[in-house]
Amino acid sequence: MLDANIQTQLKAYLERLQQPIELVASLDDSPKSQEMRALLEDIGPLSSLVSIRYDGQDACRPSFAVGRPGETARIQFAGIPMGHEFTSLVLALLQTGGHPPKVEPAVIEQMRALPGTFRFETFISLSCHNCPDVVQAFNLMAVVNPGISHTMIDGALFQQEVDDRQIMAVPTVFLNGEPFGQGRMTLEEILAKLDTGAAARDAEMLAAKPAFDVLIVGGGPAGAAAAIYAARKGIRTGIVAERFGGQVLDTLAIENFVSVKETDGPKLVAGLEQHVREYEVDIMNLQRAEAMTTGPDGLAEVRLASGATLKSKTIILSTGARWREMNVPGELEYRGRGVAYCPHCDGPLFKGKRVAVIGGGNSGVEAAIDLAGIVGHVTLIEFDPTLRADAVLQKKLRSMTNVTIVTQALTTEVTGDGERVNGLVYQDRASGDAHRLDLEGVFVQIGLLPNTDWLKGTLQLSPRGEIEIDNRGQTSLPGVFAAGDCTTVPFKQIIIAMGDGAKASLAAFDYLIRGSAPA
Repeated sequence: MLDANIQTQLKAYLERLQQPIELVASLDDSPKSQEMRALLEDIGPLSSLVSIRYDGQDACRPSFAVGRPGETARIQFAGIPMGHEFTSLVLALLQTGGHPPKVEPAVIEQMRALPGTFRFETFISLSCHNCPDVVQAFNLMAVVNPGISHTMIDGALFQQEVDDRQIMAVPTVFLNGEPFGQGRMTLEEILAKLDTGAAARDAEMLAAKPAFDVLIVGGGPAGAAAAIYAARKGIRTGIVAERFGGQVLDTLAIENFVSVKETDGPKLVAGLEQHVREYEVDIMNLQRAEAMTTGPDGLAEVRLASGATLKSKTIILSTGARWREMNVPGELEYRGRGVAYCPHCDGPLFKGKRVAVIGGGNSGVEAAIDLAGIVGHVTLIEFDPTLRADAVLQKKLRSMTNVTIVTQALTTEVTGDGERVNGLVYQDRASGDAHRLDLEGVFVQIGLLPNTDWLKGTLQLSPRGEIEIDNRGQTSLPGVFAAGDCTTVPFKQIIIAMGDGAKASLAAFDYLIRGSAPA
């Protein structure tokens, strides 16, 4: 199951075990059970601290539990954790075996202090790049707190369970049998949802912080670059973000980041955060900005959704962008129930089914190509008379036999039966005729919108809602700069956002040293 190279690497990792662990498998006669047995048989000989039993009685088969001998296991894998989830397996083995996680002590204590019994189940797909972070967060919580257990469930393997629970997006999490959350969630986000007193405590601490020299709002590539450049100048730097990493966390393959041949969003964000933490930057994550004003002392103020207010001599806005929505009836109602925005994550849940992709740019055509290898049929719907994707992508798409391309079409409604999507209505823009497609999934790929709604009426925005900046990143407000996908910069690229973040930071520092900021 594991090739020699992976076994060698895993053996080196398992040398970090500090106490025995036990893997207990619940198998049947299926081919997948045989694959799981082969995986466990490859793992067992790699460490004397690992023992394996095949007498598990769990009803979910194939599955195996990870625990300590003599204790009830609190981590379970219902499915074969390969692909993106192989790291989740390795971490589960190490952390159950006593290897300390790379998590702040305060976060560990917050997990340990959660009262009650929590039985989490996370439905994933092995191609989902967002799922591992969620699985790993719940697994760690199960290791730390005896009242918490977690089961990872491969939706493609347990299709009947997926259908019964009407799961149409991953990751989807259940707590004690009831829906808990959907989509990418960090450990901090999960704890904030469970620990209801955490928000008030955080707001009180944030409000007590002294003023910053530069406060960056947004934690994507532009914000991270701005924070690094500011901190290197030796000035008091803070970065406040609703989600550190931003939209890049949802990006699968990155092949145009100069000097790095290939990477992915989560890996790049991990590197960004590690780099930022090398400097004295006050990182305030999971905090959403709601308003920006100028205080009576002349300092800029950013009010957060938690109620706290942060003050700074200069501001750099790097709030990024989000997926553009169709804004048609049924889209919001059936989000996560057939309407999806990530074909890589949710595609496997639609195996053999009929889906539509909205958008004929590179993202839409790439999504249609990916989905065509999984689903029964793909209908690509494009508003313009012709597709806008690169010619090589169009050629590949047109070579696929289970794809239909509809151009000059306006999607007007997503329909459903009250539980899940069952169709889509579009209008032929040439004839005006309405057409209906019977299908089970709709993947929206029509671009991005800047996250600037909270700034309307505060500074100058373009008709598209982008923050207007000059060639130094200066906005219409003195001492307020902006960078990245939320601005009027013409090309929305990670490497451009990083450069603009650095430029805005240098401009803010220049503003400070020239004495334009309040004393």
